[in-house]
Amino acid sequence: MKADALKISDGVYWVGVLDWDLRDYHGYTLDGTTYNCYLVFGEKKTALIDNTYPGSSAQLWARIYDAFEQEGKEPKIDVIIQNHIEKDHSGCLTEFTKKFPELELYCSIKAVSGLKNHLPALADFKMNPVKTGETVELGGKTFTFLEAPMLHWPDSMFTFLEQDGILFSNDAFGQHICSSYRYDYEISEDILIQHAQKFYANLITPSSPLVLRKLTEVVELGLFEKINLIAPSHGQLWTDPLKIIAKYQEWGSGECKNKVTFLYDTMHYSTQSMAHAMIEGVISEGMEAKAYFLHTDDRSDVVTDVLDSKAIFVGSPTMMNNPYPSLGDLIYYFNALSFKKTGYQKKAVVFGSKGWGGGATKKLTSDLEGAGFDVVEQYDLTYIPTDEDMEKCYNIGKEIAKQLKDE
Repeated sequence: MKADALKISDGVYWVGVLDWDLRDYHGYTLDGTTYNCYLVFGEKKTALIDNTYPGSSAQLWARIYDAFEQEGKEPKIDVIIQNHIEKDHSGCLTEFTKKFPELELYCSIKAVSGLKNHLPALADFKMNPVKTGETVELGGKTFTFLEAPMLHWPDSMFTFLEQDGILFSNDAFGQHICSSYRYDYEISEDILIQHAQKFYANLITPSSPLVLRKLTEVVELGLFEKINLIAPSHGQLWTDPLKIIAKYQEWGSGECKNKVTFLYDTMHYSTQSMAHAMIEGVISEGMEAKAYFLHTDDRSDVVTDVLDSKAIFVGSPTMMNNPYPSLGDLIYYFNALSFKKTGYQKKAVVFGSKGWGGGATKKLTSDLEGAGFDVVEQYDLTYIPTDEDMEKCYNIGKEIAKQLKDE
């Protein structure tokens, strides 16, 4: 196939893969993504940073050949830097080791065993493990490595190109976007930040304390003032690095908006009616409300809004003395994401309708507290809400919103 490389700096090219068709990845929904790879030409050596998912390498190779043509050089890769071992970054690594058997491969210490496990063909291939502060010289282009464990795998690392001020951050600062544009300023800022928030909420949230420590480490190494461009492995390149760095500081520290996220399911529309009344109470106090109907809405979108919400309202009918099944999926996800690690304990309100003895609100309260939420209100009713019930729901929403605004 034919595909063009994009020059992003002197001797530096984006040579990634556009995956227009991906709709589900890492357990959340999306409308395509990119597998960003970068080719860096030094005076003595040429380096490829990361690669792509198995079966998608034709596009990568096409862009690589185009970059060599633009540089007027014969295709030869001397160095591969593997910032992360997951298959969307390493899936076609063996294609390069076969074509260029003398190439030098650099990765974190933990990545060595991981790569050999993921790619048995590399069991005997020499790998060069690197630590924070170590460098590789291409001739006029110098890479400095920064280990970034659990952002978002134990093997993850960043690579900084000194002369150009480019931070190749792998999954950190990424977004699952597939666009014909490469830079942040080429698409709507609101859309870009929303995608970045969804990426953080679904992948980075459990590592929030590590995010803050890593940002501090970057400051201590004196890199902040040197970074001109952040080049992540998914989505748009950040020409305004401080914009996304500030967002990571907000999300990592648990900074929230005056915002409440509602998530609920319903059997015969009683719980849904309660939710709508509570929403009205919340917005009557000027609070932002987001609503997710779990009959159809996806958990990955839910947690995107939960990330910067002060509270959640969780509604479920009782079914066989337990919450509705769709709530179970979300509770498991809340446990995995550990929002409490952001340093802010989010409040929760639990509500629902029952037919007989109930049980859903009690179970949900226990589960949410186990996931780190502070349940401040429970309310369930029998069968269909009356006018008085609906007024109480409205007042619950209003009162909780007042309390949240005062925090």
